[in-house]
Amino acid sequence: MRWVPPGPAFLFCPADRPERFEKAARSADVVILDLEDAVAPDRRTTARAALRSADLDSDTTIVRLNPSGTDDHQRDVDALRDTNIRMVMLAKASSANDVSALAPFEVLGLCETPRGVHAAYEIAACANSIALMWGSEDLVAALGGYASRAAEGSLRDLARYARAKILVDAGANGLGALDTTFLDFGNLEGLRRDAEDAAALGFMATACIHPSQVAVVRDAYRPSDDQVIRAKRVVEAAATYDGVFRLDDVMVDGPMIAQARQILRRAGEGM
Repeated sequence: MRWVPPGPAFLFCPADRPERFEKAARSADVVILDLEDAVAPDRRTTARAALRSADLDSDTTIVRLNPSGTDDHQRDVDALRDTNIRMVMLAKASSANDVSALAPFEVLGLCETPRGVHAAYEIAACANSIALMWGSEDLVAALGGYASRAAEGSLRDLARYARAKILVDAGANGLGALDTTFLDFGNLEGLRRDAEDAAALGFMATACIHPSQVAVVRDAYRPSDDQVIRAKRVVEAAATYDGVFRLDDVMVDGPMIAQARQILRRAGEGM
């Protein structure tokens, strides 16, 4: 069954900062407590202890693990067995075996390496996969590059390819996909453009790195009043027609009706 999160704004929080856990959980729809990049290696033991002692909502908390095959990864898993956490994000997921080995944890595979992007379909097909996410900066670095975005802020072709592949491979397996972080957290308008595009394409959520991004992401995923009005008209008109019909000089067929219903579901007005 496809996992449907309670909202589109996921927020990363360093796992060694337990004083931030409650605020992050209140701020976002889902909080991702990070044992990987956000925590210095010499602080990871402290971070695991914080997770063990925290009172966490298992329905809205994900823990990002260090990559498979590392000493930190096994220590992360051992620590989580002492908690009520059931959902994890696997950093640098690169194969279906990496994900399957984490059962019974439910896994959000973070495809951020060439191998991970290549294996995304097989990762999504694992019985314990619940979603995919892609990561731009690690992917570019792994290929010897240094910038996933052009000077004006648009994603370069490589990043756009990886983004599209993760979305399609997740969807082909009945899963949702999480869009990558927008690192320039002072540029909220740039984030809005990216998040609106993600919502339009079918991403289920966007990952945030700062609490100020949460409201922008939620607003970007929420259909406009005009979109909702138009979608209602399409669905209502479809009930009176068999097959293709015309509405305001636009042809409406099955895919257009399905898109209208999706807009209404995002707006909380399913028809």
